[in-house]
Amino acid sequence: MEDLSSLKINLNQALSEAILDIEEKTDCFFIEIVPTAIVSMVTHLKSKKGSSFNTLIDITVVDFPAKEQRFDVVYHFLSMTENKRCRVTTSLSDGEDISSITPVFECANWFEREIFDLFGIKFTSHPDLRRILTDYGFEGHPLRKDFPLTGHNEVRFSEEEKKVVYEKVK
Repeated sequence: MEDLSSLKINLNQALSEAILDIEEKTDCFFIEIVPTAIVSMVTHLKSKKGSSFNTLIDITVVDFPAKEQRFDVVYHFLSMTENKRCRVTTSLSDGEDISSITPVFECANWFEREIFDLFGIKFTSHPDLRRILTDYGFEGHPLRKDFPLTGHNEVRFSEEEKKVVYEKVK
């Protein structure tokens, strides 16, 4: 497995305009990139001989409402052969889209759908971007920091109507 200096050289040769920051701490590489380069970065990390981060562990989002680029999309990868981890982070503004990495990692499909449902971030060229955890008629995105704690609707079972009833929260 390569060290930080050789990884920097390798990444700078392939994706110099995409990398904002790179560092290494305790068997983990931390790479910050521009959002437009996510697919090329992930493809490079997966196919790289000697490090091959070929396992996508997780994709998540951190919401910072006070920042101009409000959302940090965080990708976690694992190189099973070298026992190293890599965290790739990119920042997005509210309403900004990012490319889907499902062509590179098929398992990203469910992670991206979850992020779309809970944060409202859209992944371009995603094969099936729709809600996964909330109801189809659900308003808003519940993991955003500005989502009201009570929600927008109240759900209850009506004994009189014998069905689930949605009512606006007062």
